[in-house]
Amino acid sequence: MQPTAQIARHPIHPMLVPVPIACFIGALLTDITYYFSAEMMWADFSVWLLLVGFIVGVLAAIAGLVDFLSNRLIRAQTPAWPHLIGNLTVLVLAFFNTLIHTRDAWTSVVPTGLVLSVLTVLILPITGWLGWSLVYRHGVGVAKIGVRR
Repeated sequence: MQPTAQIARHPIHPMLVPVPIACFIGALLTDITYYFSAEMMWADFSVWLLLVGFIVGVLAAIAGLVDFLSNRLIRAQTPAWPHLIGNLTVLVLAFFNTLIHTRDAWTSVVPTGLVLSVLTVLILPITGWLGWSLVYRHGVGVAKIGVRR
């Protein structure tokens, strides 16, 4: 089950996914730091992390959606639909979190921004495990190389 969205036979979706994960976890950490320090710099870091995570997340979602829609065998895998729905939920939460973080510093983080960051990061391990399952248990995006005997 080779993905459709590829560059030089390398799937695009798994190349992009680590960036939003790191950004959303980083945004949670900077939100927590801002909560305890009230140092404006941490709120600014959160905004940038959320924005970059959201933009790259949308690009990863487009690549994943191309793979998902172009191959019925991928759609037939048990983890595929929850993985898709979970990641879309993460992007929706991140979008609203980005909008919330554009407000004045304290109101951008406490409490709504912090809650949205926590919810986003709590969903990531679930969707990550589902994506791992698609690759390592169901062979999505894995090149089959001939075995010598």
